[in-house]
Amino acid sequence: MHKGPFIRFITMLSIFVGLTLIAFYFHITNGVFDMTILEVLKTFLRIDPNDKHDLVIFEFRLPRIVIAALVGIGLGIAGTVIQGVTRNGLADPGILGINAGAGASIVIFMFFFQMSASNFVEDGWYTIFLMPLFGFVGGALAASIIFIFSWKNGILDMQRLILTGIAIGSGFGALSLYVSLKMNASDYEMAAVWISGSIYNANWAFVLSILPWVLILSSVIYRKSHLLDYLQLEDANVKSLGISVEKEKSILLLCSIGLVSACVSVSGGIGFIGLMAPHIAKRLVGIKHRFVVPMSAAIGMFLLVLSDYIAKTVFEPSELPVGIVVSIIGIPYFLYLLIKTKA
Repeated sequence: MHKGPFIRFITMLSIFVGLTLIAFYFHITNGVFDMTILEVLKTFLRIDPNDKHDLVIFEFRLPRIVIAALVGIGLGIAGTVIQGVTRNGLADPGILGINAGAGASIVIFMFFFQMSASNFVEDGWYTIFLMPLFGFVGGALAASIIFIFSWKNGILDMQRLILTGIAIGSGFGALSLYVSLKMNASDYEMAAVWISGSIYNANWAFVLSILPWVLILSSVIYRKSHLLDYLQLEDANVKSLGISVEKEKSILLLCSIGLVSACVSVSGGIGFIGLMAPHIAKRLVGIKHRFVVPMSAAIGMFLLVLSDYIAKTVFEPSELPVGIVVSIIGIPYFLYLLIKTKA
């Protein structure tokens, strides 16, 4: 292995982990109730514990930051896989409608379980752990429909893929809106905020529900990251290397759908992270996916932690949904990529 690319990868990874820690510092010390870094450290180290500081850090801010980091990691890795499998640099879980499919499934789940804020506290633990499973069903259904309609003459038509994804995403989005309108007032308010992409209501139950999905599926994807390099070749060439193309593509896609579904179950529809992170990663560390996958995870983590901090503070004491902040950054970047692709 050449040391140059590896050293570059370690350097860039360290930079983005460092940037995430800086964003973490601002996120945990700033808000309606400002704290100094010394107060935060004392709270973590249990030196002169203060009930107010414990409540603010351990119940409100820390779960939110951990959720933002995990969702950023999941969406960054999922975006890398989807772009690699489809060989389309504009592919993204949000643009392809997988977010919307998982989201619609979870809104239906919320409707039947009547998941109001009080229910979350009283008997919401088991329902929170079921949410990623329901999301996976919806995401897998959306992905199946998209790939069925995008298949033409035995190959995946990239133009049809994007157009079908947008159409399916719109359809599932309309279904989410229709079901949410049938909810009672408190559940509708929660669903409406959640649909736009928000993690302000995060708690440790959400962290525990998403953590196994992110750890296990990210590990599987990283172990198979070398296959994403081969999948950039024509299918016939990949098959000549003795690789079962359809099987490996299916495993990678199912893992990415699982990641997206778990992320959507706790954060709602946050788009563009899965589009931006892989592109930035490839510019920084090259095209080898054993470097791109962890780099995309680090970039996704930084982008979402930073975006959530901006969403929390820019209109303080009111808050923006983090999905809106990410879209404000992501839409110009998507248009830039579109123009660049045309050129």
